[in-house]
Amino acid sequence: MYQVNDLIVYGNHGVCRVTNIGTPEIPMADRTKQYYTLRPAYQREEVIYAPVENNKTVMRPILTRQEADQLIDEIPKLSTVWIVNEREREAQYKAAIRTCDCKELVRIIKTLYQRKRERIQSGKKVTVVDERYFHQAEEQLYGELAIVLDMPKDEVGGYIAENAQNHEAVQA
Repeated sequence: MYQVNDLIVYGNHGVCRVTNIGTPEIPMADRTKQYYTLRPAYQREEVIYAPVENNKTVMRPILTRQEADQLIDEIPKLSTVWIVNEREREAQYKAAIRTCDCKELVRIIKTLYQRKRERIQSGKKVTVVDERYFHQAEEQLYGELAIVLDMPKDEVGGYIAENAQNHEAVQA
């Protein structure tokens, strides 16, 4: 069970702070259950009431600094997701985003970055589906890493790229 002030990832809402635990005073609340009151880190005006006994939406602690650094070190080694069939590819992206697993988010970002580059080089436009999932994966991953690494979200991509280059230089 999480405690008040814990930072957690709550599904597609991303990083949230637990601000209260109990039965909220809202009409839809089941009076026999305990709920977390959550405040999303990037939508502070939003409030989420999530049942403590929840098995539908992913709820997990945010990464530690050590886990974030380890993930960034692993990025060059993580494989991409190459699926030719558009429907299967979209289903794979959707499933990966629902897991809220940082490694899966990295795999989507790497795949879609490569796909975007290849499409542009061959004179094609980037698909709307690719753009949507790229943005969702980036928002989730960068939002969590920004908090863990104590930096603005818009600096996370550069930080990752810089560390990947440094990692490759060390390996050479």
